Amino acid sequence: MPMQKICRLVEAKQLNADTYSFLLDAGELGQACKAGQFVNVSCGEGFLLRRPISVCDAEGERLRIVFQVRGEGTAWLSKQTVGAELDVLGPLGHGYDYPETGKVLVVGGGIGVPPMLKAAKAAPNGAVAAVGFRNAAAAILLDDFSAANIPVKVASDDGSMGYHGFVDQLVRDYLEEDQDISAVFSCGPKPMLKNVYAAARAYGVPCFVSMEERMGCGIGACLVCACSVGGHNKHVCKDGPVFNAEEVDW
Repeated sequence: MPMQKICRLVEAKQLNADTYSFLLDAGELGQACKAGQFVNVSCGEGFLLRRPISVCDAEGERLRIVFQVRGEGTAWLSKQTVGAELDVLGPLGHGYDYPETGKVLVVGGGIGVPPMLKAAKAAPNGAVAAVGFRNAAAAILLDDFSAANIPVKVASDDGSMGYHGFVDQLVRDYLEEDQDISAVFSCGPKPMLKNVYAAARAYGVPCFVSMEERMGCGIGACLVCACSVGGHNKHVCKDGPVFNAEEVDW
């Protein structure tokens, strides 16, 4: 059940030119967060709509969010310092359901990488990761995957880091060499998700994707985040953000 809580900012880091990591003292809200869910953060009195931000990690009462500055609201958020109190609503949405056996392959692209950290760390039977960025300067959280002992392969659009190309090729590489992977979890731009699904389908592995859509309320009361799933309009905030890729109308 979502709850609204004033959370104290206990750590703030800038990860690259436009991406920030916040660690919040979130109490029971932090304890309730599951992989694939998100929170809605109020970004100052001048902004009516909250900003949806994926759960990057949650341990005990600490909640970590990683966000990119994309407008005035997130620009305001990026300027908050340790000790600030943030109005947070969550956890929201339906997250990832893990297979009973086998590892999961988590796949993230750009700002879709942060929720994959929690998804990998929460995997009951282990996980491996494939992440993609525009270039080396945009790379984030690689040290966090390593610290959690999660093997990670990296792709970059320009070849400045790891494999020169798109992350779906790394999905094929993993599925070719590791028969113990029983599900693929992914988050990122829709074209990337479509390609990741195609790669997983080629190997007969179920794929679940977290859809990125603009949101208004975050609880299904408005129609801003509607997307087509199985020929029907679904709310990304309430019915998702995680969907079975097989059901998404690509």
